[in-house]
Amino acid sequence: MSAEKLKHHKIIFVVGGPGSGKGTQCEKIVQKYGYTHLSTGDLLRAEVSSGSERGKKLKVIMEKGELVPLDTVLDMLRDAMLAKADVSKGFLIDGYPREVKQGEEFEKKIAPPTLLLYVDAGKETMVKRLLKRGETSGRVDDNEETIKKRLETYYKATEPVITFYKSRGIVRQLNAEGTVDEVFQQVCSHLDAL
Repeated sequence: MSAEKLKHHKIIFVVGGPGSGKGTQCEKIVQKYGYTHLSTGDLLRAEVSSGSERGKKLKVIMEKGELVPLDTVLDMLRDAMLAKADVSKGFLIDGYPREVKQGEEFEKKIAPPTLLLYVDAGKETMVKRLLKRGETSGRVDDNEETIKKRLETYYKATEPVITFYKSRGIVRQLNAEGTVDEVFQQVCSHLDAL
């Protein structure tokens, strides 16, 4: 099945560090705007817990805190998008692209993004939120040492991505230090303008 029919959908990249609150914002966007929320992390975790061959390989990569091969991620994203293409008003691609090359490949294989929402929270805020989440989430990667590593990886990878899309004028930066509702008000002002 071709990705052709995805070209007319709104596609919004949602970029923000681990603990920036982007997952929460995505949930609110889904409720209000009827978009389909696709988190590459959730897709990968679902694959891992399915216990498939691919899932077993992914588990090893993820436990080391390394990035999963691009083709694997893109195939999973495209399949998930095509499955919802007929019923969705748009797509929120959460936690992607992690690097410029991923964005370029996404456009080749799927479609260009309409907007990039940059959910921007400070380092201290993110560490605090993640440690709190780790108390209840049971996720192997919510401990302080891994968190610091993830934040480092995130910053290194994300800055060029933001710069790349800024040059196209599609980046909308959110101050994510406020309450969930304050951040969501900013989100709405950008989405309503589309």
